[in-house]
Amino acid sequence: MKKNTMIKLAAGAATLLLMSTSAHAGYTMKKKVGDVDTKLTFFGFAQLEAVGGKGAQIKNATSTDAANTNVGFRAQRIRLGWKYVAGKVRGKVFLDFNQNATVPGATNGASVPKVIKDAFVAYKFNNAFIPKLGVIKMPNGMGFTMPGWNLDIAERGFDKSLVLERNIGLMISGRAIGGSGKVNGFEMGHDRAWTGFGYDVMVANQASRSKAAKSSSMGGKSYAVRAMFDATEKLHTEISYAKSENADGKDAATTNGNDYSNVNVGIDSNLGKLSLKAEYTTAHNILGTKDWDEKTYTATAGYFVMQNLELIAKTIQGSAQKGTNAATTKLGNTYLGFNLFLSQPHSDFSRKSKKGRNQHKVVFNYIVANGSGATEVAANKWSGLSGYRANAFIAQYQFKF
Repeated sequence: MKKNTMIKLAAGAATLLLMSTSAHAGYTMKKKVGDVDTKLTFFGFAQLEAVGGKGAQIKNATSTDAANTNVGFRAQRIRLGWKYVAGKVRGKVFLDFNQNATVPGATNGASVPKVIKDAFVAYKFNNAFIPKLGVIKMPNGMGFTMPGWNLDIAERGFDKSLVLERNIGLMISGRAIGGSGKVNGFEMGHDRAWTGFGYDVMVANQASRSKAAKSSSMGGKSYAVRAMFDATEKLHTEISYAKSENADGKDAATTNGNDYSNVNVGIDSNLGKLSLKAEYTTAHNILGTKDWDEKTYTATAGYFVMQNLELIAKTIQGSAQKGTNAATTKLGNTYLGFNLFLSQPHSDFSRKSKKGRNQHKVVFNYIVANGSGATEVAANKWSGLSGYRANAFIAQYQFKF
């Protein structure tokens, strides 16, 4: 996407802000078109960071750690978007100005630029049947399908590399089936405190945005299915299965041209001041390489010691084996730190209240790397997709409107 086009988009976004009439959960304009009530909501957020330590988050299994202990600065996300509602019709566009316009992996025109995070239309027939078409998060990975501004720590952990990421395709969803709770049709994860069952089924192009799969002119599809159950915010459970065909990205049939697949299980409990989460992912045939497997176990605990201060600990423990006869390597990343909330629109500690606090916060995490893979010794070198192999820290300021 050309630079002047990006400037025009930003100018248009600023215009919407000036025209807005409401500042709750974004800026909203309402208009009646014929007999239909319509609503346009404009929103965005940014995450600005200082990072340091010896740790380097590797991009693939062959890269090496950087021995750079200097402090650097970066923006992790800079996003603007809008949602549109007209009767039962929904539409969403979400852009990340910290991404380039590269079409990831696809040589057959089967994908869209990475700067476009979400771009879909939906029709809410009822809570149990909501089809969506466009660029959407594939329903795979409990932590991944929650918004990036609503995380417990400053970033997603290395287990995120195993999900199928965003993709362009068709998804059918349902929430609060046999139970209760507000369902607006934009849901991608367990966004609210529902009761009852939920599901997502999606078919899409090859998962070219996933680190675990590639796409090619050879074609192929990716699939994901998820089932969930909620008993208020005190208990959320879900399980998903996902697959991307021909995950090595090669056009010719080879011995490595296998389908990539994974299974993800998650539990989330919000118990007032205390929140607990657990997640497990097992992945098979990473990048279409036969028997390149990886497993991750994730546990998160948060506790409010004050109205505006939450202590956080999150650990991700992984094991990987690149081939049947290869050695099993292990890596752990443990995030220790706090969330300091600069805005307190609520006095309680419900999930909804925490989302409100997350609009303006300071996050600090110290990442401790452990396991046999936290070394440059060739025999033990981590063979998983990504992760910190040495200690590091992140200090982040986030604002959202």
